Amino acid sequence: MTNHPSAPLCQAPDPEIRSPKIAFPVGAVDCHAHVCGPAAQFPYAQERIYTPPDASLENYNFLLHMLGVDRAVLVQPSVYGTDNKAMLAALKAEPKKFRGVAVIPTNPNTLSDKELEQLNIAGVRGIRCNIVDVADQSAGLPTQNLKALADRIEPFGWHLELLMHVNEYPNLAKTFENFPVDLVFGHFGYSHAKHGVNDAGFQGLLELLKNQQAWVKMTGPYRICDGDLPYADMRPFNDAVINTNPRQLVWGSDWPHVMVKKQMPHDADLCDLFGDWVTDPSLRKSILVDNPCILYDFPAINL
Repeated sequence: MTNHPSAPLCQAPDPEIRSPKIAFPVGAVDCHAHVCGPAAQFPYAQERIYTPPDASLENYNFLLHMLGVDRAVLVQPSVYGTDNKAMLAALKAEPKKFRGVAVIPTNPNTLSDKELEQLNIAGVRGIRCNIVDVADQSAGLPTQNLKALADRIEPFGWHLELLMHVNEYPNLAKTFENFPVDLVFGHFGYSHAKHGVNDAGFQGLLELLKNQQAWVKMTGPYRICDGDLPYADMRPFNDAVINTNPRQLVWGSDWPHVMVKKQMPHDADLCDLFGDWVTDPSLRKSILVDNPCILYDFPAINL
């Protein structure tokens, strides 16, 4: 495939094959990963801003086996725009193992109820909105569009996943206080560690989390701090969300770690980092197994 001239090739995930030291509980869910390609079968959108190396379902299934993770949530990556075919093909291949978070057109009315129902049947349980690159930050959040989208997905029990820098929205809690569906915030709210846990936007996220209006993905610490492992600057954010409401937290690998411009993390190390930051076994099970079953409608594991 010829790369789009404005879409540079990004780093591939670490090819080293090894397992973490930590043993995850039975039924553990990786709640944030992407399937990219094969590009020959699922070509990327022309308007993308990066080009990932192929990170196929076969690659990902092998990784899950090595990590000791039983199930996963596949999130539509931006390189595919609103074309969910690659993600849906993975869901179809293993419907009991995977759930999905899709991306649909900005105007949700372009999809019929039947089309949304088909996504639901396929295993989609949420819609992702990337508002990191809002052209006019002074305009604030596209609240009306988000509410219109929420109204369409509410009958299915889906959530709205937001990729946004919460530090840019100091009135976050007020904006979303009566939102019609659950909100899921990726990467601890995607606020760089330099802003600190007392930042107004992050505090707004904690308020939503406390009031059971939001879930937080404990993902991508390497994306929001300047150092390498063990990403010490992110530990206060980890502790803050746990102390606020551990029942609405989920964990994810963020494989294949697209657009990482620093040292590529190894997924085994990310698993062990979670074990270092969350030492209580019952809390680990809640974040890795119980909470994802609620948010993504996975069946309970009968031991």
